[in-house]
Amino acid sequence: MLWVNVLQQLVNGLQIGSIYALLALGYTMVYGIVKLINFAHGDVYMVGAFIGFFLAPRLGNSLLLTMAASMLGCALLGALIERAAYKPLRTAPRIAALTTAIGVSLFLENFVRLVIGPNPLPFPKLVPMVTYKLGGVYVSNIHIMVFAVSIALAVSLQYVVMKTRTGKAMRAVSYDKDTARLMGINVDNIISVTFVIGSALAAAGGVLVGLAYIVIQPYMGIVPGLKAFVAAVLGGIGSIPGAVVGGLLMGVSETLVAGFLSSTYRDAVAFAILILVLLVRPEGLLGRSTGEKV
Repeated sequence: MLWVNVLQQLVNGLQIGSIYALLALGYTMVYGIVKLINFAHGDVYMVGAFIGFFLAPRLGNSLLLTMAASMLGCALLGALIERAAYKPLRTAPRIAALTTAIGVSLFLENFVRLVIGPNPLPFPKLVPMVTYKLGGVYVSNIHIMVFAVSIALAVSLQYVVMKTRTGKAMRAVSYDKDTARLMGINVDNIISVTFVIGSALAAAGGVLVGLAYIVIQPYMGIVPGLKAFVAAVLGGIGSIPGAVVGGLLMGVSETLVAGFLSSTYRDAVAFAILILVLLVRPEGLLGRSTGEKV
C-alpha cells in the first residue's frame, strides 16, 4: 500500500536525517562563532568512523565506549585543525580561511586513504539488529538508536549553549567578538571549544553511520558533509533547532525521492533544496533575518 511505503521511507529518512543533523550542528556552531563554513567537517566525521572502527574491538565492541572514544579523538583533531589551520587566518580575508578548509578536507581524505587504503571496510557490529513490524512498516532498534542518540546530543548541546557559562560566552562571541573581549572573555579559547564540540558531534555521526550502514571508506564524508551544510542552511545556519530540523527534512526528502522517483536523483534533491531556500527564504526556516550596519 502507498501509505505503508511512505511511512517506511519516512522511517529510513529519519535515520539518515539524524546523522545529517549531527553534522549540521557542527557547521552551524562554527559559522555562528567565526562565520566560517568548515568544509573539512565532513572529513572529521569520516575520521570519527575510522577511530570507532579501530577502537571498537579493543573496547569490547561497546557502542557507548566506542562512541565516547571516537568523540574524544575527533575533539582533539578539531582543536588541532583550528589551532594549526584556522587560527593563523583569523584576521585574513574569509576566502583564505575557506580555501584552507578545502585544503584540510583534501588532506584528511588522502591521508586516511594513504594510511588505511582506498577499499571500503566493514564496521564492527556493536549492536545486534532487531527488527519490529508495525502495521507493515519495518523499524529496527538501529533506527530508534540513531534517532534517539542524535536528538539527545542536540538537546544536550542546546542546554550547554543556553544554560552554561561557556554557552553564554559562545553567544557573546557570536554577537560581537570585540565587546566579548572587553568583557573578559577569552575569544580564542571559545572558538577552540566550538570546534571541539562540533568535531565531537561529527564523530558521533561517524560511529552511528557505521552502525547503521556497515561500510566505511576514506571518501565517505564528502557528500554527507555537503548535504549537512545544505541542511544547516535550510534550517537556518546559526540555529541549533534549525540544524536538527534541516537535517531531518533533508533525510526524509532524500529517501522519498529515492523511493518514489529514482535513486539517481537522491543527491540532486539536496542542492535543489539549497537553491530554493536561498531564493525564497535565505535566512532558513528557523533563522532570523538581521540587518547589516553601514
